[in-house]
Amino acid sequence: MSWVDELSFIGNQLCYWWFFMELNMLVSIFAFIFGAVIGSFLNVVILRLPSDNSSIAHPASHCPQCSTTLRWFDNIPLLSYAFLLGRCRYCKASILLQYPIVELLMALLSLAVYIRFDLTITAAGYLLFCAALLAIIWIDIYHQIIPDTISLPGIVLGFCFSLITPVLTWQDSLIGLVAGGGSLYLIALFYLLARKQDGMGGGDIKLLGMIGAFLGWQSLLFVVFFSSLTGAIVGIVCIIRQGSDTATRIPFGPFLSMAALVFLFFQEQIFYFFRLYMEGRLTF
Repeated sequence: MSWVDELSFIGNQLCYWWFFMELNMLVSIFAFIFGAVIGSFLNVVILRLPSDNSSIAHPASHCPQCSTTLRWFDNIPLLSYAFLLGRCRYCKASILLQYPIVELLMALLSLAVYIRFDLTITAAGYLLFCAALLAIIWIDIYHQIIPDTISLPGIVLGFCFSLITPVLTWQDSLIGLVAGGGSLYLIALFYLLARKQDGMGGGDIKLLGMIGAFLGWQSLLFVVFFSSLTGAIVGIVCIIRQGSDTATRIPFGPFLSMAALVFLFFQEQIFYFFRLYMEGRLTF
């Protein structure tokens, strides 16, 4: 091969590299925007789903203060909140900070799913999983409930997802959903027998079943440990700030959901450090 051919070959490789880099950048931007749009829809779900006789489709988006129907340019994810300086265009009432936060979080999760799983059926399944977890986090914080309309279909979809994705077997998913729901049920039952009061709602049990269905039984030990640890830390902080009131109810769903998201994106690192610990090469 002459030097001219070598230069031509290098030039072609650089062109291909530049093309794929540009394509990857465009898809990343699209993933971010698409996630923000999903986040905008999640805001509707978060506000309307817990309400009785409320539809997430009707009425159209409107200001909760003046009830004015929002125009399309008032409802652009992230941008409308910034342009309107966080206030309604019509009545100047403050817009909940929840709106841009949920849109931004879902945009980042969508981008992370694309980076982690590329444009695959696995990415589509886990994007749906992330959206469900994000909605559960906010609904449980506001209302201390985890809607069955999210968790129960999530269990079924998680198992069906295992039939079409290469990263999870149906056996792992089936064991995960049974063990996930069963383990929290036993913990809740033990707490009830020991303390004579409910310490965990049925929504948490179904949520862990959904997590086990999407992530497999291998995720359960970390999810339960991490959520319990973070929940205990937050609980201790709340008790210190509020005095000795140990009856403070703290929703557990957000901690389970955040633990599931951590495992989804960092499971290789989690298993790596776990192996080091089991081999005695990592101590605390």
